[in-house]
Amino acid sequence: MSRHAIIVAGGKGLRMGAEIPKQFLTLNGMPVLMHTIKAFRFNPNLLITVVLPQDQFDYWHWLCNKHNFTESYQLVAGGATRFQSVKNGLNSLPKDASLVAIHDGVRPILSKEIIENGFEVAEKKGNAIAVVPLKDSIRKQEITGNNYSVNRANYFLVQTPQTFTYPELFRAYQQAEDDNFTDDASVVEASGHAIHLIEGDYKNLKITTPEDLLVAALFLK
Repeated sequence: MSRHAIIVAGGKGLRMGAEIPKQFLTLNGMPVLMHTIKAFRFNPNLLITVVLPQDQFDYWHWLCNKHNFTESYQLVAGGATRFQSVKNGLNSLPKDASLVAIHDGVRPILSKEIIENGFEVAEKKGNAIAVVPLKDSIRKQEITGNNYSVNRANYFLVQTPQTFTYPELFRAYQQAEDDNFTDDASVVEASGHAIHLIEGDYKNLKITTPEDLLVAALFLK
């Protein structure tokens, strides 16, 4: 079965407080997005699609020349939202594609084991969503202002990659966009499919703040 990865990198980095989008920030001598792409390169047969805003193409090409980055991938223009960007990526794939992993461009510390497990479980069950258990106690606050403790064992932090069979994911993205679609799993769930969880990794952090960048640099060392 053919395996594809769609790496979505459309963030503007507002919480990072940087002048450039966070996917282009330097992490251990190389832009974050390049680390993310290289994480999928352990399998030479894996086909990679990178989704970027059209107005970032020139800067990205400049960065690739600067860092002599020659990894093979397809570049696709993103949309106004993440939903539209993923849909553009899906539309760029061949219709006989088999399995697709959707991954955040700013999650650069990704293990081969999570990627492989995602593909294997998705092939058997239709999808595979990487999650990690909560470490801290949590409380739920109601609209009334009242709050109460809830069992953290019933909750997980959702990561990417989120891996699906291509037909299942493509059909799900024919739905109208909805504010409740927070990730690809929620899109597929809304189309009537059960979601299957797999073990993620706490090191697979999403770089959102300056502190995340520092932690990622330590992990990469």
